[in-house]
Amino acid sequence: MQPTIQNAPASRTGLWAGRILSGLAVALFIFTGGFALLKPAMAMQGFAHYAYPDGVVPRIIGTELVCALIYAIPRTSVLGAILLTGYLGGATATHVRVGEPFYLPIIVGIVVWVGLYLRDERLRALVPLRRSAS
Repeated sequence: MQPTIQNAPASRTGLWAGRILSGLAVALFIFTGGFALLKPAMAMQGFAHYAYPDGVVPRIIGTELVCALIYAIPRTSVLGAILLTGYLGGATATHVRVGEPFYLPIIVGIVVWVGLYLRDERLRALVPLRRSAS
C-alpha cells in the first residue's frame, strides 16, 4: 500500500506571502519592460553592452511583458512561471557570457516559483513538501 500524500491547505499568511512575492516579481518585469519601452536609447545601450542587435530588443521586451502577464493571471500562472523560468535562464546565460554576476536572475526565478507555490494549491499538490504520518 502506498503512503497517502496530503496537502495542508495554505494558511492565510502563506497565501498573502505568495501573492506579495508574485506581485513583486510581476512588478519587476513590468518595470524593466516599461523602462525599456519608455527609454529606448538607454535600453539599446544596455542591450548593446550584451552584444544584442537592435532588432531583437522589442521582441525580448515583448516576450518579457507577455510572460509576466501570463504569470499574473491565476488560471495561467503555472505556464507563466515556466515561461519566465526560460526567460530568466536566457538572462542568466547572458550575464555569464559577459562575465557579470549572474545570481540576480536566479533569485528572481526562485521568487517567481516560491510565490506561486505559496498561492497555488494545484502546485502544492503536485510538489508536496510534507508527507502524512501513516
